Amino acid sequence: MTSSEHHPRPSGPENPKARRRPLTSRLGLAWSVHGDGRRITPGEVVAPDERLGWPQTVGVGIQHVMAMFGATVLVPTITGFPVTASLFFSGVGTLLFLLLTAGRVPSYLGSSFAFIAPIGAAMNQHGIGGALGGVLVTGVALFLVGLIVQKAGTGWIHALMPPVVMGTIVALIGLNLAGSTTEAMVEVPLTTFATALAIVVCAVLFRGLLGRLSILLGIVVGYLVALAQGQIDFSPVGEADWIGLPPFHAPEFHWDVLFLFLPVVLVLVAENIGHVKTVGLMTNRNLDSSNGRALMADGLSTTLSGLGGGVGTTTYAENIGVMASSRVYSTAAYWVAGFFALALAFFPTFGALINTIPAGVAGGAGIILYGMIGVMGVRIWVQNRVDFSNTINLMSAGAGLIVAIADPVLDLGGMQFGGIALGTAAVLVVFHLMTLIARWRGTEPVPADPDENPYESSEPGRLG
Repeated sequence: MTSSEHHPRPSGPENPKARRRPLTSRLGLAWSVHGDGRRITPGEVVAPDERLGWPQTVGVGIQHVMAMFGATVLVPTITGFPVTASLFFSGVGTLLFLLLTAGRVPSYLGSSFAFIAPIGAAMNQHGIGGALGGVLVTGVALFLVGLIVQKAGTGWIHALMPPVVMGTIVALIGLNLAGSTTEAMVEVPLTTFATALAIVVCAVLFRGLLGRLSILLGIVVGYLVALAQGQIDFSPVGEADWIGLPPFHAPEFHWDVLFLFLPVVLVLVAENIGHVKTVGLMTNRNLDSSNGRALMADGLSTTLSGLGGGVGTTTYAENIGVMASSRVYSTAAYWVAGFFALALAFFPTFGALINTIPAGVAGGAGIILYGMIGVMGVRIWVQNRVDFSNTINLMSAGAGLIVAIADPVLDLGGMQFGGIALGTAAVLVVFHLMTLIARWRGTEPVPADPDENPYESSEPGRLG
């Protein structure tokens, strides 16, 4: 007699397989305690669905806040967005991300540098409302991409944007922003270059967390240099309340600037997919099924930011470093970080203090950050062994970069297209047009060394 005859399987709602998992488990909130909760087992890591004791978890969560802080507050500072509102939506976005990915992908959603150029252009034409409209549309587009990825996978993204294309798009965003640092370098050179020097020195002078906080430390040094020169006005700090709501703003929609934000969608797609892939490798888990959810979560977070006055968000590589050094990948720590960011958003005095950061400090940080964005694009080429003896790759990348650096502004049918949008269009059109014609005519370039394998597209590397 079989075991099923001894113990007949319950039918209907009594069937254990029909029972749904507890809500906390489905939302990724059911963490098991790793080991004794105080120490990490040698040779192991604290998995996303595990946690240490709450005191240790809170400590790691605060480290995540520190790691994201310098970059997250710098973007609204540079663009003129309210810092506390950006912090608020950064915290909300992080919590939403953890919920929508069911706690499988540990990540903090901070301010994305890819938004700096389009927000600046939109602010000049239509103020913060027009810029927020662009942020919102970007979020909706990213959410829709996530829906498609959840159903169809990421193969179509790699076909549309092979490494040479994605690397160029990331690089041209950073290089297009170079001009925004010129005024600071000319008018307040001591503050600007002192800030840049402090960032690069701190990056290699300190070990561990302090080394990863080089941007924040550099801003502090630059701030002190500016203070010594009388370049800081503290009057707004004295006028601000100690506790209050963040300054929310409503979006406005202007067709002439919305297209400036479309290239940002492509960068956010690559950043999110790269983040999921990296976390999967570090935790020895296959998280490919979470790509769509990660994109949808970041899209929803960015949409909410656009609705209320925050900068668009993205997964943060800064926090990858915290996880790698601490060996704690627990999403519980990110819940702590998200709530901590939310708490900071309700201190207007804090936001006013951040807003006193002078142009020279922002410009000095921009020298390093914009350069890093540009080189991140180059890193995608290197990691994926992009063959620039291939004429298609060479001309596609070159055309996109030159158009973006030249930074023309074309007015077509009442809509304005800047260097980033035109550069992105150039690399996409040139690559796919040349590839189509070369395959039709049988003139597709081959490697210079006939013994080498022919060029094949591969997945883009992690950004940041």
